[in-house]
Amino acid sequence: MTQKVQGIGASSGIAIGKAFVLPTWEWDVPEEKMDPSDLAREFERLYEGIRSSKDEIEFIKSEIREMVGNEESSIFDAHLAILDDPIFMNEIQGIIQRQYKAAEVAVKEAIDHFVTMFDLLDDEYMKERALDIKDVGNRLLKHLLGAPEITLPTDTQPYILVAKELSPSQLVHLNPKNVLGIVMLMGGKTSHSAIMARALGIPLVLGLEGKITRPVQTGDLVIVDGEHGMVYIEPPEQVVKQYVARHEAYAREMDELMKLVKLPAVTQDGLTISLSANISSTRELEIADQNGAEGVGLFRTEFMYMDRSYPPSEAEQLTVYRDAAEHYKDSQVIIRTLDIGGDKPMEYLNLPEEDNPFLGYRAIRICLDQQELFKSQLRAILRASAHGPVAIMIPMISSVEEIIAAKAVLEEAKAELRDEGLPFDEKLPVGIMVEVPAAALIADRLAEEVDFFSIGTNDLVQYTLAVDRMNEQIAHMYDPFHPAVLRLIRHTIEAAQARGIGISVCGEMAGDTRAVPLWIAMGVTKLSMSSRFIPRVKAAIHRATRTGSEQLAERIFAARSKAEIDELVERHFTS
Repeated sequence: MTQKVQGIGASSGIAIGKAFVLPTWEWDVPEEKMDPSDLAREFERLYEGIRSSKDEIEFIKSEIREMVGNEESSIFDAHLAILDDPIFMNEIQGIIQRQYKAAEVAVKEAIDHFVTMFDLLDDEYMKERALDIKDVGNRLLKHLLGAPEITLPTDTQPYILVAKELSPSQLVHLNPKNVLGIVMLMGGKTSHSAIMARALGIPLVLGLEGKITRPVQTGDLVIVDGEHGMVYIEPPEQVVKQYVARHEAYAREMDELMKLVKLPAVTQDGLTISLSANISSTRELEIADQNGAEGVGLFRTEFMYMDRSYPPSEAEQLTVYRDAAEHYKDSQVIIRTLDIGGDKPMEYLNLPEEDNPFLGYRAIRICLDQQELFKSQLRAILRASAHGPVAIMIPMISSVEEIIAAKAVLEEAKAELRDEGLPFDEKLPVGIMVEVPAAALIADRLAEEVDFFSIGTNDLVQYTLAVDRMNEQIAHMYDPFHPAVLRLIRHTIEAAQARGIGISVCGEMAGDTRAVPLWIAMGVTKLSMSSRFIPRVKAAIHRATRTGSEQLAERIFAARSKAEIDELVERHFTS
């Protein structure tokens, strides 16, 4: 029976192949109570299981570091932290001591207790952390029971992996050549498994729990559309042909686009536009190079802080920032300071639970409250600037006062480094992300305080239109070409140009080929985007002219409605 199921696209790409359904964890544990005289032996079994689990996690961590880099391998720091967590361990020890149950029974009951507790929370991030508890607990159970670990096939034809949930420990053993795509019934975009799938370049759709009418069987033909979050199970031949054609057409198109990688992005009448990459780890620098990036326009640093029990040290950060700076000695690396809160909480910061975290305590608001955390990052960035051209970019700015306060902390960091005799670029540029409507509206005032603006269109659209694009009921209302959004963008660009400071765009709109004429017409010559969009945007720039772009922009800004703008854009690109 054919099924077409809409899920969440968590890692883009198209995969077509036979399913391999991963069995779920099932453990047979003894139910009888033990003799009180065996308590000491049972505790020793528990501690030996913990030691073995830690050794195994450390080995896996080293494997994943070789495969996808330091940032992703830090996921397993969180797993080690669980085995040291006094609350988790006290729960296990208490069950053994008070109820005279075997270590494996205590571990299983503790897993069930915490997973149930996390699942009841109205917080997607905490729900996804429940999988980490399961992963660590099941590893410990495996050692206590002497059971084999559930592993993936390595000697079969490439397959689509289907699982209720998939742990990072299982993902680490994946061979991307064997796994065409992944379907997960549970999980979200911020889960460790989703992060690792993206790092490995494997198409992933998740969140299908309760939507599949017949369970997927091993051997079923499956199509995974990671771009649109769609899964087809036993699709009709016509659908298979459509997706095979799409996949082949995409491959041919990419082959042609990749021929542009080494060419500059220049319009037909000679305007050059610089295209840089948005990255989250130094592992992505190679991918950026492959796609023709001229530098880094947005280095998201928060992933170094996530999924661990303590923040990264200054030395740890310096190593990462320095590697990026040395990689792009002839261009620039723009490092965004810590952007946490909202959808990226940090357990060790004990951030308060908020009804609307996207409008709450996050980014620069946290950094100005926790200045030692902020200063440690600023010191690392400053020190990296001695190794290559680096700039600092501060997110979520909404007032002049926030910029002045942030620059004061930066000056303190500079003074400390001078006293310590540590070199840095005294003229290191400082800019802000314009992503809050308030910042766009007072852009002329903010421009007096900084060296450059970078427009973060993702949040600017969300906040301007009051639309949560992850909310399926209103996601269709999220539109970067809405007249209000375009007016705020134009106002910001004009304010930067009037003050003579740098202006760039680093949100998803920078990678949208439909927006290329607008950037050309408004005088934006620096764009930063996900590396995979660079060849496509470069091709659009090659086809464009300043005259044609200015004519389209004039008509767009004269339009009265979103529908008129959509029609103008479509007509421009199809004529």
